[in-house]
Amino acid sequence: MSTPTRSSYLMRAGLVRNVRSGEHLTTFVVSGVATVLVTRLLLSLSGYPQIGGKGLHIAHVLPGGLLMLVAISLLLGYVGPVVRPAAATIGGIGFGLFIDEVGKFVTSDNNYFYKPTAAIVYVVFVLFVLGTRFLFTRRPIDQREELANVIDYTVEGVAGGLSRRRREQAAVLLRTVGPQVQGRRETSELLDACPPDEVELAAPVDAGWQFLQRSLVRLATHPKAPQVAVVVLAVQALGELIIAAVAGDGLDHLPVQGVTVGSLLSAMFTVRGALALRRDNRVRAVRLFELAVLVSLLMTQVFQFATAQFAAAFGMLLDLAMLGLLRAERDRLRHELEEARKVRTPRLPPDPALPPFPEDPSDPV
Repeated sequence: MSTPTRSSYLMRAGLVRNVRSGEHLTTFVVSGVATVLVTRLLLSLSGYPQIGGKGLHIAHVLPGGLLMLVAISLLLGYVGPVVRPAAATIGGIGFGLFIDEVGKFVTSDNNYFYKPTAAIVYVVFVLFVLGTRFLFTRRPIDQREELANVIDYTVEGVAGGLSRRRREQAAVLLRTVGPQVQGRRETSELLDACPPDEVELAAPVDAGWQFLQRSLVRLATHPKAPQVAVVVLAVQALGELIIAAVAGDGLDHLPVQGVTVGSLLSAMFTVRGALALRRDNRVRAVRLFELAVLVSLLMTQVFQFATAQFAAAFGMLLDLAMLGLLRAERDRLRHELEEARKVRTPRLPPDPALPPFPEDPSDPV
């Protein structure tokens, strides 16, 4: 029996990563951003009413805090993966209601309409995404962590049974764990021992993610997708310049200059991506388009929110949609490359006494 490799400090300390952390954190961010935008829209349409009276005002930061409390209670009170999508959604809505009132807490006169509020909210979400991405992706997922996530599925299975959908999710994850990982066989037996039960909580968040992933793959593989991406990125870069110049009172203001620099960088990556497409280098083109979108998200939109406030939300949503499409295409291309490598890898004959398989003269390798 081989000696198991030493676990990393975080795993030894009990900090095992969730393989679906990206989905849950994205659900949190999307819920939070959507809550901020919807709250601002509804308050604007209703004339900014105040709940209370006689000297009292119930700010929406209070129900935001209560919703975050509900999310934390769900995570602390229940085990297994079922509760996490709901907690991410509820927590995101609560955090959105909380951060929307940040203008009141950074100004001496409690100014909800403080102009840099939109930029502050945007920067908070960007830093959250970057920080969590660094923490959860700075090293590859260990197979022992994957096995721990399979055991997480069995937590609900041994108590209430597993539906076919959840059993298949656990089985797919278990197949990524090598037989040399200690505990794999026992986990497989435990998964098989979970009784079948098709009763499960409604999972609208999971269903939404699956629908979104299928839609992104279909759109990314459309024959006209590359040309549309070039046009959208070019029009967006030009449009952001125009909006910043109009809303920012000239090019001598720092936010307008920031939008200008970001737009020019995005345009440069877009042009280079278009040239890579003409050379049939689709992998490089997708990477360059991703860089164009990331510059827009992490730089241009920050300054855009400082000039146009929440009117810049359309540009942010467009960037997120483009980033989803490009990453879906990048994952598809990576999968095709991995499959091609598997096909081209020479295999040993089943019997060492037999001569090796003849090489295919048409194979360029």
